Amino acid sequence: MASIITATTTSGLTHSADNSGVLQLASGTGNLVTIPSVTGTAMVSGNMPAFRAGKNNATQAISTATFTKVTFDTETFDTNNNFASSTFTPTVAGYYQLNANALFNTITSGQVVIIAIYKNGAAYTRGSGGYLNNTSGDIELIASTLAYANGTTDYFDVYVYQNSGGNRDIYNSETLTSFSGCLVRAA
Repeated sequence: MASIITATTTSGLTHSADNSGVLQLASGTGNLVTIPSVTGTAMVSGNMPAFRAGKNNATQAISTATFTKVTFDTETFDTNNNFASSTFTPTVAGYYQLNANALFNTITSGQVVIIAIYKNGAAYTRGSGGYLNNTSGDIELIASTLAYANGTTDYFDVYVYQNSGGNRDIYNSETLTSFSGCLVRAA
């Protein structure tokens, strides 16, 4: 069983107690939430960091044969003010789902293009992209990972790479080039 606090439209808050140590919150319509037994802070939707940023103002030239940090100039949302200067620095320790995408223009068959999510200045995960066979065109790259952040010094960036022999642009559209993440579980 559990101790239950219920919000009703007729009686206001009511409660039923037991000695199980489990606390549940209920609405008058029967929706029930169990508060987990935790050491430290219990996460609720109001304090779970989440962000999404995009590249909207200009394309970005990516030099050949070098990993280059992607710059993001527009924040769609940043619930805990953890995204700045194209870097996500979470201040709540835990496990984060991170996603990135970028669209390169004019890539030809045989060229290598890579997207990577970096943690603390080093590649943490590489993503996938399309493959051009005997042609040229645009290629979208996608990276996704689950990563631990200590809540103090860990930070994340997005880098891309291409080896065309010259500069190639990534597009300036939030739907084509973006970086997002959210806390999945506190540590």
